[in-house]
Amino acid sequence: MAELATIARPYAEALFRVAETGDLAAWSDLVQDLAQVAGHPEVQSLALSPKVSRDAVADLMLSVVKAPVPAQVQNFVRMIVANHRIEALPEVAVQFEALKNALEGAADVEIVSAFPLEGSLLDELVVGLERRFKRKLKPAVSVDASLIGGVRVTVGDEVLDTSVRAQLARMQVALTA
Repeated sequence: MAELATIARPYAEALFRVAETGDLAAWSDLVQDLAQVAGHPEVQSLALSPKVSRDAVADLMLSVVKAPVPAQVQNFVRMIVANHRIEALPEVAVQFEALKNALEGAADVEIVSAFPLEGSLLDELVVGLERRFKRKLKPAVSVDASLIGGVRVTVGDEVLDTSVRAQLARMQVALTA
């Protein structure tokens, strides 16, 4: 949703500017935790309720987070809740992570495999992908048996599909052309 991304961008950039002065990884974890809380349907319905005060919603969100919450983040959450932007918090987290990755010269990579990838096999694959994409990658692995074999890798808007299913599709196109 483009509108939500547009709303979230200034919040993410402001939060990132504050986070740069501290431990970026800890801030990232905290923002992810807040996004999970904000994305919960019950929290969203509570935030929309006219019977619940904005302070009560902010206090609830802050109390659910495991880590100690710095004063800047408390102010940020209170501002998000007061401006009725709680639904944008998951997108704020996505954009915050993108800013963090850009600063670190890294990228998130989604690896979909036909079989579970673990340990040294995953490490070797990530090293090869880092050479190919020329940046540090943070893998998220999932399994999709319909690929038959191989992997489908997504880094940003780039897709590398070496799955058997993709190869069969390419052969079908070549044979029917």
